[in-house]
Amino acid sequence: MIRSSTNPATGRGFAIAAALLFVAMLALFWPGVAMFDSVLQYRQALTDAYVDWHPPVMARLWSLLLWAGGGQAPMFVVQAALYWLGLGLLATRLARLGEPGAATAVLLVGVWPPFAGWETAVIKDSQMASALLAAVGLVGWWRLDDRRLPLWAGAAVAALIAYATLVRANAVFATVPLAVALFAGWRWRHLPWRFGAIGIATVAVLVALPVVNHQLLGASPSLIARSLPLFDLSGIVHRDGPAAVPLLPAADWKRMEALDCARPLLWDPLDDAARCEFIAHGLAAKLPGESFYPLWFETIQHHPVAYASHRLAHWNATMRWFVPFRFPLSIPPAGSEPNDMGLRSPGKAADRFDGFAGGLINSPLGAPILGFAVAIAVLALARPERSAGQRLAVALALSCVAMEASFVIVSVSSDWRYHFWSMLAAALAGVLFVRDGYPRRGGVLAIVLLLIVAGTCFAARNMLPPVGDSYSDAVGAGEDT
Repeated sequence: MIRSSTNPATGRGFAIAAALLFVAMLALFWPGVAMFDSVLQYRQALTDAYVDWHPPVMARLWSLLLWAGGGQAPMFVVQAALYWLGLGLLATRLARLGEPGAATAVLLVGVWPPFAGWETAVIKDSQMASALLAAVGLVGWWRLDDRRLPLWAGAAVAALIAYATLVRANAVFATVPLAVALFAGWRWRHLPWRFGAIGIATVAVLVALPVVNHQLLGASPSLIARSLPLFDLSGIVHRDGPAAVPLLPAADWKRMEALDCARPLLWDPLDDAARCEFIAHGLAAKLPGESFYPLWFETIQHHPVAYASHRLAHWNATMRWFVPFRFPLSIPPAGSEPNDMGLRSPGKAADRFDGFAGGLINSPLGAPILGFAVAIAVLALARPERSAGQRLAVALALSCVAMEASFVIVSVSSDWRYHFWSMLAAALAGVLFVRDGYPRRGGVLAIVLLLIVAGTCFAARNMLPPVGDSYSDAVGAGEDT
């Protein structure tokens, strides 16, 4: 379905609306929120000493913005500008194509409190989402009415996707499928070739990332590579007992259980020097080169059921499917982490807004599993050969599905912010898909399945006992016995 640009006046109205929403976000949440990770990255930017625990590209960019003033405000302005640029381009183009309803829906996606609340946190997840949204907006501006993407716009899209890939360690699972679908297009008859390209490119990026981070961006190596193997090894022992990893004495594993170190929510207790770090130290002392990967692979091979149980328990937690209403790591932070570097907090209005956003995130509407289901429905029903809008919807849905599926294997924490881009992509994919209509039979089935997912989320939130909202609720207390 090809549409022509026929309503520039309406388009200008939506462009102005996006600009006003950008200004409103800055006014309400100024100067942005600096989380714990943000404080560490800002310190690196100030000292020009970078570590790869957090991808260094964000700290490097922050250091370049120090001329604009100290604190998190310059980075907040950059990410909010990219966010509303992407949404504004999509909404304006849709309005000019004579679709004000779809254009309005795009802007409403941007102001939905869970998205708007997390967008104001100066953190790598928001940086990733903003960069990808700007890239999608540029592509949509040219492609929604079947125009060729100019060379300069293609270069800008590539740069934005590259930054998003570098700014989160696991972003590759979202960015590579998105890039392939945006630049190479998507036709179901080309599926084997597309999947092959995605697989090869993903492996290539994963191999290149350490080189870029250490050689080009000058980051010193840390022990971040231990986190996933350590999380999985502790989860396997928690299910199959100390004999699963006999490298450590059974007494150490029993102490781990007593301290409640192996939690499906997140790996953080295992990194706590005062609580559970003895497990990592004990393993490192007995492993050549202190690499946990050979032991990790071997343990998974011999205990596949325990590994699968551990990973699925974590995936359920991070996807927030069968979880209670009050669940940790959900609510957008309204205040910055205490610090001595002048990183301030927004006013009280931001606190009220983020509290409301947290309630939505804790509800079935904020469950990443629901966004995952929406994206799967779009992939199942979309006809990319039908229109440019359908092709863009498929690109967004593919990025969401690939990212969310990757958490089955690579995730170590259940923070909602890790799903920010995926949820945003699913929402926009849904808008772009619905604007062209959908097959009635397939559409009814998709709606039924979405209602089942939402219904099971709702039932779990009303039946399961609350865990709590805070970080301390997530890590638990644990008592040494």
